[in-house]
Amino acid sequence: MTDMTTLYNERLSRYVTALRNEKPDKIPIRPFVAEFTAKYAGFTAQEVTHDYTKAFEAVCKCAADFDWDAMVANMVYVWTGLTQAIGLKYYGIPGIDVPADTGFQFREPREEDAFMKPDEYDALIDDPTGFLYNVWLPRVSADVSPMDGKPSYRNNLALVKGGMAMLQYFTAFGPQVARLRTEYGMPSAIAGIFKAPFDIIADKLRGYVGLTLDMVTQPDKVLAACEALMPHLYNVALSSSDPTGQVPIGFWMHRGCVPFVTPAQYASHYWPTLKPIIEELWKNGRQTMFYAEGDWNAHLGTFAELPDRSILYHVDMADIGEVHRKLGHKFCLSGGIPNFILAYRSPDEVRDYCRTVIDTVAKDGGYIMDASAIMQNDTKIENMQALTEFTREYGVYSDGRNGPLNARPADGASVESLKGMAGRPAPKVAPGACIPWAEKRKELPAKIENEALAQQVWSNVDALGNMFIWQCLLSF
Repeated sequence: MTDMTTLYNERLSRYVTALRNEKPDKIPIRPFVAEFTAKYAGFTAQEVTHDYTKAFEAVCKCAADFDWDAMVANMVYVWTGLTQAIGLKYYGIPGIDVPADTGFQFREPREEDAFMKPDEYDALIDDPTGFLYNVWLPRVSADVSPMDGKPSYRNNLALVKGGMAMLQYFTAFGPQVARLRTEYGMPSAIAGIFKAPFDIIADKLRGYVGLTLDMVTQPDKVLAACEALMPHLYNVALSSSDPTGQVPIGFWMHRGCVPFVTPAQYASHYWPTLKPIIEELWKNGRQTMFYAEGDWNAHLGTFAELPDRSILYHVDMADIGEVHRKLGHKFCLSGGIPNFILAYRSPDEVRDYCRTVIDTVAKDGGYIMDASAIMQNDTKIENMQALTEFTREYGVYSDGRNGPLNARPADGASVESLKGMAGRPAPKVAPGACIPWAEKRKELPAKIENEALAQQVWSNVDALGNMFIWQCLLSF
């Protein structure tokens, strides 16, 4: 009988060794399998998207049957039961808005229907959290009333159900992670969520078209908005991360690359408001996974400015050989196996492509096997088996060694020299808060017994309100 504690430690040590850009005993396998898990477990996309307990079961079945080194507890992360509770307009739900075996779809509004208007930058800059509650949430929800509208039964239900659904869902992840560890010896692949300020504006606020127009008509406002978002996005990333610093924070990269923006816009807006956050996370012992969706090879030079090992770089549609030449000496790489090969080609072709990638970028370690992008239910089961078995057989290092599970991945000297977020002005409302205690205190009696206790409890509960709206923005 397999000792799951031993298996877990072996896998985690192998995975962390590669993350630190070192050479483990074998190439770690960390597939970001989403709707593929549904296909393998015999569920529809609707079932795993709308019922997260089935999504958890599908992940567990894959963990039991495939010899992988790390998984996400639920890669079909958007629970559409939660999005319906809030009344979010921008998701097409499998079985309701799209076919039952199609993954959930993001429905971006027309430019004139953007969730943030071009003249609202000042309000966002002044108080991002307040803006999300007062302006953004009523627009993205079919049920939440505008601030100047009449409160309604459905408004109140959306807020209560949405908050309780999020708490229920997030609370369920702890037992799922524990089950993967104790029953299947499976470590978690990532912990935490982060997105770049520029991408957030393009994804959820102005929309891509609106942002590109703003970059012509009011670029200074866009930059100020990105800077205003920085401390809040950093707070979400750090507070949701692995406290041990072993596994990276997930950073999904969307619309900040050429050709979505010009090189000049990337240099003036995207990178200056992203780099300090990544440095600050590294100063706090947190590695970030750059999940570079699309082709980001035009920006490899700027990524190389980051401290060694501070990121894991995931390759999607780019030339993985070029990525390795420019970044392989600094960072671990992952991915690079095209999804269309896993979906439409034969197992032999999968093995051949895996061999090519391993020979190209993995000879000295610092590589994690995965597909180019998140795997949905078009991925063939026999091709996943081929990828797994071939990597296990071919991806063995005779001189590799799994290192210790060090909690702090950076060395002190390089960390101390980083500027990170230092020197930036403090926001009007601190990250993690909605109504700060100093503001609430003015409403209370002059004398309070054990005021420290009252402040602690208020701040802790207020932080839940902050978590709700920022997780809506980033995760759902």
